[in-house]
Amino acid sequence: MRLHDIAVVGASGLVGRKVLQVLEERNFPVGKIVPIASDASSGKEITVNRKNYRLFPLSPDVFKNLEFAFFCAGGPVSMDWVPIAVKDGVTVIDNSSAFRLEKDVLLVVPEVNRDAIFRNKGIIANPNCSTIQLVTALKPLDNLFKIKRVVVSTYQSVSGIGNKGVSKLNKEIKELDEVVDTAVFPHKIAFNAIPHIDVFYENGYTKEEMKVISETRKIMDRPNMKITCTCVRIPTLGGHGESVNIEFEKKFKLQEIREALFTAKSVIVVDEPGELKYPMPADANEKDEVFVGRIRYDETVKNTINIWIVADNLRKGAATNAVQIAEELLKGK
Repeated sequence: MRLHDIAVVGASGLVGRKVLQVLEERNFPVGKIVPIASDASSGKEITVNRKNYRLFPLSPDVFKNLEFAFFCAGGPVSMDWVPIAVKDGVTVIDNSSAFRLEKDVLLVVPEVNRDAIFRNKGIIANPNCSTIQLVTALKPLDNLFKIKRVVVSTYQSVSGIGNKGVSKLNKEIKELDEVVDTAVFPHKIAFNAIPHIDVFYENGYTKEEMKVISETRKIMDRPNMKITCTCVRIPTLGGHGESVNIEFEKKFKLQEIREALFTAKSVIVVDEPGELKYPMPADANEKDEVFVGRIRYDETVKNTINIWIVADNLRKGAATNAVQIAEELLKGK
């Protein structure tokens, strides 16, 4: 088996460390690993697959002779360094929002639009975590009944903004900290829910909400899909939940919806309300699948259902999806 030399940019962060973990768990054929971190972390060591690796800083030559680079360090870093990696012949899988809506950049969830991977021009964008789990569940339903309109409300864990979010929640709970650190969240997060993720636009939507809307349309190749979204930050450490109302153009039976989801790749149906069984963030922890439950008719609108979707935002919502993209590239068409 041929081995592939890789870089992970942001290797000391939550997503970067999760990428390294997932590569190991899935037995990705890794040869040389170049873990890259900020200047402040450069020179320190991390352990991957029981081996110690020194963290490298970003530099013009750091990507030479590598095959893949997983970027997990945020938009500004990607904007500056992805073009350099691509110029060196590296295939970049970028977890930031920097290139997601660029016309010539593929935005990929392998279960939804695998074929797009092979049209890449050196950059493949990893979608927003909430978008990934949403389209994984929507696609098999759209294939059968054609979606007319989607209303999404997300319930997103603090790990969605990385280590600083987790640290802030733990600090507030442990110390009953009343100090609002606006560098992390705009309001107290412990025992609270904040209907605000990222900056507000003039239309009243946040950047996070517009990501879900725009990225879903692009991935599913439905540029005119009617979709609206509200994103809420909640005080859970990991796992994002989504309440989704879906209106279809075609008639359906509820059992047909269940069967479509039961047979969908990477989807697990947990829907036994009588037994109090439904997806929860704690159940999705460290799992790669998308969990769907609370499947029921919307009795107020024709041809419409409500479902509840949960996934581990650091795995399927980030690291696992990125690694899956690389795996599919290696498999080929």
